[in-house]
Amino acid sequence: MSSLSEHKISTFNGFKTKWWALNGHIHTVVASQFSTIKDVDCSRVTISTPDSDFLEADLNILNNDQPIVALFHGLEGSSRRYYIRNLMWELEKMGVSSAAMNFRGCGDELNNQPRFYHSGATDDYRVFFEYLSREFPGRPIYAIGFSLGANALIKYLGEEEGQSVVMKAAAVSPPYDLREGSLQLQEGINHLYEVYFLRSLVDKLRRKKQQYPDLPDFKGSTLYDFDDTVTAPLHGFKDADHYYETCSSKHFYGSIKTPTLIIHSKDDSLCPIAYAPETKILENPFTEHLVTETGGHMGFLSSPDGWLNRTLLYWLGFTNTEHTQKN
Repeated sequence: MSSLSEHKISTFNGFKTKWWALNGHIHTVVASQFSTIKDVDCSRVTISTPDSDFLEADLNILNNDQPIVALFHGLEGSSRRYYIRNLMWELEKMGVSSAAMNFRGCGDELNNQPRFYHSGATDDYRVFFEYLSREFPGRPIYAIGFSLGANALIKYLGEEEGQSVVMKAAAVSPPYDLREGSLQLQEGINHLYEVYFLRSLVDKLRRKKQQYPDLPDFKGSTLYDFDDTVTAPLHGFKDADHYYETCSSKHFYGSIKTPTLIIHSKDDSLCPIAYAPETKILENPFTEHLVTETGGHMGFLSSPDGWLNRTLLYWLGFTNTEHTQKN
């Protein structure tokens, strides 16, 4: 199994923050709102699900036998977000294929079913991995998840234990405890993030109600309220607390049997590291925890640029992969 000690990630440039990124909020906001997005030549595919619905995914498949890296975005993100596209660009430079899944309703079209997506929707991960295995037989599959996508990836790996088709994985800024993270969004400046997420979720619910008028109405003011009145009942949970307790990644680290790197910063205010199950992570020989002093939530504004993607590529073993031309 690959490990941090073998990869010497601690000495792989380390993480040196930009001098002006004075706190986690700067890392989070600047990376999210001002990152340049690389141009990647992707093909959009639609993948049918067993419940007569569909997933949209962007593929960048190269003509070689290198692994395919499956990518999973965060809450109300998509396969076009900067952290997905820029990583796809870096992977292509190394001659490595990538495939970025959109959660239901996060692609170009609203999905067919009343359900949306949520932090523990590992059924769609299985559909996606089965698609990649079927369409590209013999190609190893790696996976990287970001934020909500990282939570669901950890849950999938823990549920599958030794049966996962994923050979290597990484989780960036996962929420360890969904309930505590949701409540944290109501505090101080974090409420601005909550407003941002809610605006998108409520608009999506409004459009979905044109298809399904009987969907729940949302009259709350917090993400917890939305999960309690909309997310939970739509996906078979009793309430928000039942949903959070069932799907929080903290329950699944101990059963992972795929080499997995978890990257987090101490000043991530959206997904506080205080709730990380550190003992489970450290005692599991398949999981490694790489924690930086600063970096915010998926920000990691570094000097020189690109620390996060360099570290992910290094962990997956792509530093010496020769560039191969695409079809």
